[in-house]
Amino acid sequence: MIPMIFSSTLLVGLVSWFLWEKSHRKTRDMPAGLHKDISLPFTQEYELYHNNLSLCSKKVRACMAELDIDYKSHPIELIETGSYENIGRDYLAVNPGGLVPTLVHNGHPVYESHAIIAYLAKLKEGAGGNTLVPADEADRAAMQTWIDKASLTGDDPTTNIKRSAANCAGLLTTPLMVSALQDIPLRLIFEGLLFHRIRSRAAIFMIMKLRGLSGFTKIKPLMNALGEARNNMELHLDALDEHLLGNGPHIIGNQLTLADISWLVILERLVEADWMEFFLRGDQRPNVQRYWQYLQQTQGYKIGILEFQSTVMDAAIQRLKSHKRNNPAFTASLEGQRQ
Repeated sequence: MIPMIFSSTLLVGLVSWFLWEKSHRKTRDMPAGLHKDISLPFTQEYELYHNNLSLCSKKVRACMAELDIDYKSHPIELIETGSYENIGRDYLAVNPGGLVPTLVHNGHPVYESHAIIAYLAKLKEGAGGNTLVPADEADRAAMQTWIDKASLTGDDPTTNIKRSAANCAGLLTTPLMVSALQDIPLRLIFEGLLFHRIRSRAAIFMIMKLRGLSGFTKIKPLMNALGEARNNMELHLDALDEHLLGNGPHIIGNQLTLADISWLVILERLVEADWMEFFLRGDQRPNVQRYWQYLQQTQGYKIGILEFQSTVMDAAIQRLKSHKRNNPAFTASLEGQRQ
């Protein structure tokens, strides 16, 4: 009788905890842009909630570095860098979408990285400071086209890989995520199944954790998605290489713009996830190779990216590279049939 009472009490306690947590972790999709209707606590004009690994966080930090914008830093962990801090009560009060980054400007949040960098560039343009937007209208339109090609779109990256190199990069990062998750306790990953706005993403992380790098290539849906992303990234990089042939070192004329900031983080992610050698192998895409060398000399790269590292991710990168060296079949599965 006593064990039954204890079990019932424990069950009631767990259910009560879950319901209380759920009521205090309300999540919803947040529209991009400035929300003047939301006021948040702040102590500095610009405050940035971001993650060291996040592609979108890298983009905003690089933009702020180029615009010489000082900001208060609020690091937010994602499950692949340590924990689900992005779906904790404190951060959901800042961004109910549970996504990073979030810029808070004078107490008002700005959501989505592509909207954040456009917002910041417009502010600096109006103030007469550094700007990352060309004056010519045709150049602005061309810049936006290349920004769109390098912006994450939608909750499911597999749906827009033909239009978005960023969505391709997200899928190509999957092996690195698998490597990183090996250091994350299963109980922390389980939290996502309970509270993440996109539970399917949390479920995929759970599967990747359980299968590990050795079992990753046996997960056919993920491998199919990765293969499509790899093939489409080839096309995106071909288009960039052709465009740069007559425009380098920048995407638009002789000016560093938001388009370059957007592509900087795509190329950096290919290095981070150990894909750059594959895509720029030999003498392929020489203009992209020169472009990448140029981008590494920018303030956006030196300050916005190199100064923000993750020990968890550093270990994951080395583990992935080692696994690829020691398992040629694994590498071949990732890279497919080379042309």
